[in-house]
Amino acid sequence: MNKLLFGILLAAAALGAAGCAGPGRAMQNGGEVTGSRSSAAVEPTPYGMVEIKRGFLKVGLAENDTLWGADIPAREISVDGFWMDQTEVTNSMYRRFVEWVRDSIIRERLADPSYGGDETFKIEVDRYGDPVTPYLNWAKPIPWRKPSEEAERAIESVYTYHPIDGTKMLDVAQLNYRYEIFDYEKAALRKYRLDPKQRNLNTDFETDPDEVVMISKDTAYIDDEGRIVRETIERPLSSLYDFLNTYIVNVYPDTTCWVNDFPNAQNETYMKLYFSSPAYNDYPVVGVTWEQAEAFCAWRTAYLMRGMGPQARYIQRYRLPTEIEWEYAARGKEGNPFPWTGMESKNNKGCYYANFKPDEGNYTDDGNLITSRTGIYGANSNGLYDMAGNVAEWTQTVYTEAGVAAMADLNPELRYNAAKEDPYVLKRKSVRGGSWKDPISFIRSAWRTWEYQNQPRSYIGFRCVRSKAGSVSKTK
Repeated sequence: MNKLLFGILLAAAALGAAGCAGPGRAMQNGGEVTGSRSSAAVEPTPYGMVEIKRGFLKVGLAENDTLWGADIPAREISVDGFWMDQTEVTNSMYRRFVEWVRDSIIRERLADPSYGGDETFKIEVDRYGDPVTPYLNWAKPIPWRKPSEEAERAIESVYTYHPIDGTKMLDVAQLNYRYEIFDYEKAALRKYRLDPKQRNLNTDFETDPDEVVMISKDTAYIDDEGRIVRETIERPLSSLYDFLNTYIVNVYPDTTCWVNDFPNAQNETYMKLYFSSPAYNDYPVVGVTWEQAEAFCAWRTAYLMRGMGPQARYIQRYRLPTEIEWEYAARGKEGNPFPWTGMESKNNKGCYYANFKPDEGNYTDDGNLITSRTGIYGANSNGLYDMAGNVAEWTQTVYTEAGVAAMADLNPELRYNAAKEDPYVLKRKSVRGGSWKDPISFIRSAWRTWEYQNQPRSYIGFRCVRSKAGSVSKTK
């Protein structure tokens, strides 16, 4: 053995005697702690979303809106990066949610003896557990097998017939989606710690091990008449399950919003066709309440998580944007008053920048009467379409007159899950962006308005966001 090789072996033995190397990185220089290293999860751009980088924004208006007399609170804030849908959620996207709920009901009934469950008729599923039979209107082709009479009964059970004209249609009252949300933020509050010793760090006070801490949570169930019953219950804190909230939401949009919002107008065609006809596939979904938009976000998250394995724990859930995230994204990289540069509503060729009501009573001057297909107007500098006009958009923020003045200046948010027995005024949610029916003053990025969380409108839709899984430090 040569001297060089012998020296290397001696050095290796000495290093091994000093201690074992930790996972991901070896110890160095006499056993000094250098930290445990592992590979960070690489988060790809979510489908249909764009990245909004973290930054700074002066929210609101610098001066009072003298035209409308509206006081828009202004404040300097900072926002972390997030992903945002490039367009509003369309009819075709939301219809996928409705069809999933319909098919999940059918799947359960195919195995339910009360519906004549037939073991010989099996639903084939993909690797995520979703059905792929063509009879259930899924895209993947498989050999056709005629369903049994019992299976037909289960499938037909989600449909009904119009009592006057005999039209076959979905029984929308059955289309209920149940989901659960664990409130990580509430569970982290010190006052709700399960161990009484951790609730107060002030050593001048003795901990009461018998202290009863009351906790409220949302729950829901279907009663014997098939109605959704939502309750906010209060009980002594006992386990982490007290932070698990259960919701049941009927997911079908209220297509009658077109005639209820405009009682003296001929909008029956939109009521019948806007959501169901393929002609409107790429138009933004409307008639969706804030509660239904929240349910869509929960379903979209669950749909994403299937099959992801351990990496799923790094992925943040889909949700509605906060009011401030929405304005920050809408203003673009330059912080413009509108999603475009300048105060004019159209370019030098006379083309409008957005779908709104340019003049009193003239909805068509911008090329559209009601909503327009998403993405046909230019994107802002963040790559987002329709951040002004087309449809106004739900945010997850509870509406208050104080607005951002009552929030923190770091990722500001005001969120309140109103209980059923709360005053109706506490169920107002912030709505941003203006719509196809609004004048230009109402489609500015800073304009604030609201709607009740259970109220569907023909001019309110939504888009989803996702917090980024990681933040990277950088210097200027």
